[in-house]
Amino acid sequence: MERRLTELEHDVLGYLLSVEFPGVRELRHQLQGACVTGTWSSSGRSPSIYIKVGDNLPVAPILGEIAPVRAIVRSEDGEPVGELILWLTDGKLSALEYAWVTDRMPSQLPHVKAIELSVAD
Repeated sequence: MERRLTELEHDVLGYLLSVEFPGVRELRHQLQGACVTGTWSSSGRSPSIYIKVGDNLPVAPILGEIAPVRAIVRSEDGEPVGELILWLTDGKLSALEYAWVTDRMPSQLPHVKAIELSVAD
């Protein structure tokens, strides 16, 4: 089920990579050829996705499995409704998780205007 990123997926990933941290340049380069290999639910309705990038792309010098980005998703009235987590495998983009804190699973990723972005400590 490999497919290209949707416009919304690309926009959200690009926004998460708009902050500066060591290794972000390599991750931005990886985003250019990234594709989706599946979603986090068997129904396919989860906005969380698995990401694949080319083997010949530069690897980000980041230790650990999570990019150092803090992305809080807020409702229109400013209340936190979730968080986006950018997962890495061996310095390459591997997944985008939308962890929500509401009673209902979101059907799509949030628009970038709903994301409060900063570099994680």
